[in-house]
Amino acid sequence: MGLFGRKRPVDGATNGHGPAPRASHESRSNHQKEKFDIDSGHYNRRPSFGQWLKMTWLDVVTMIIMGAIGLGVYHARPAPSRSFPVYFQDGEVVYPEFAYPLRKEIVPIWAAALLAALVPIVVFLFMQIRIKSFWDVNNAAIGLLYSLITAAVFQVFLKWLIGGLRPHFLAVCRPNILPGQVTGNGYREIMYDRKICTGDDKQINDSLESFPSGHSTAAWAGFAFLYFYLNAKLKVFSNHHPAMWKLVALYTPLLGATLISGALTIDEFHNWYDVVAGAIIGSVMALSAYRMVYASVWDFRFNHIPLTRHTPFAYGGGAPGAGGFESAVWTHKAGWGHEEALGGAPFDAAHGMRGAFGNATGLRNGRGETGSQA
Repeated sequence: MGLFGRKRPVDGATNGHGPAPRASHESRSNHQKEKFDIDSGHYNRRPSFGQWLKMTWLDVVTMIIMGAIGLGVYHARPAPSRSFPVYFQDGEVVYPEFAYPLRKEIVPIWAAALLAALVPIVVFLFMQIRIKSFWDVNNAAIGLLYSLITAAVFQVFLKWLIGGLRPHFLAVCRPNILPGQVTGNGYREIMYDRKICTGDDKQINDSLESFPSGHSTAAWAGFAFLYFYLNAKLKVFSNHHPAMWKLVALYTPLLGATLISGALTIDEFHNWYDVVAGAIIGSVMALSAYRMVYASVWDFRFNHIPLTRHTPFAYGGGAPGAGGFESAVWTHKAGWGHEEALGGAPFDAAHGMRGAFGNATGLRNGRGETGSQA
């Protein structure tokens, strides 16, 4: 059953004691009012749906509101009236990089978003074969949604308020500049706006919103989050020498994100800087979201531990531990996957997960060093 069970397990967080005697009506009433506390062991089990909803309803409402805002902005007309040149006075096209033909997308936006959401969730669920933690799945899935939704809303606002020309803009615009009837502006009057376009209005709107890439943003928001998750669960960069397959597995999501992003420059739906901007936005949101729901991003001692909503996780010496989440990792090499204290990393041996006890067991369980060797 592990941490998926509703029944409280006997582990390090219970200190090995048997079940408590039946409480009085008053004690039971106080117990029901008690928040999920990682130190009390309550966070070590699966809650009822009502308990889960009580803790996450605000996130659910926020996600719905953010999704509605993002959808509304996505369907809004481009805000700026962008000027652009078409021809020099000798008839030469000023920017041939915006004269590519309109082609079918290699990866549609719905497919990019679906892959960025479903592939990580499938991996989260698969990892529970060994991890068996409801709260690990919960934090991973919610963190992924944090990343995807926030990144999506961020980029649609940039598209709407800033935007830019897609590589196929002129093919979609179909400019019609009639001598004597249409006058440009700017130096030598070679600058125009969308009034000279004769193409489909919907396609013109879309071709004015190239920056940043929504495909790239979604891909990196989802797959970069998966990268951080795999790094934590596989302990690729920790205190032992892992197998090479873990390195391959770790970077496979980033390869997928790069392929989705790079395809946009092949079908000429985005400029390279649109793709890079989307990758930066998605990666920043993934990093931020992961740190919100897990105890660390890069510190291998703690980056696999899901954080609670109401109880802070103690990192320093004398900390009470991880409430049973010490085993919430896939790898069982070098002492990982056992509910024992962690020693500190080099030069930080005095600040392991359980302070002095962690240092004392560091050499024995292979996951830390004693203070004298730090």
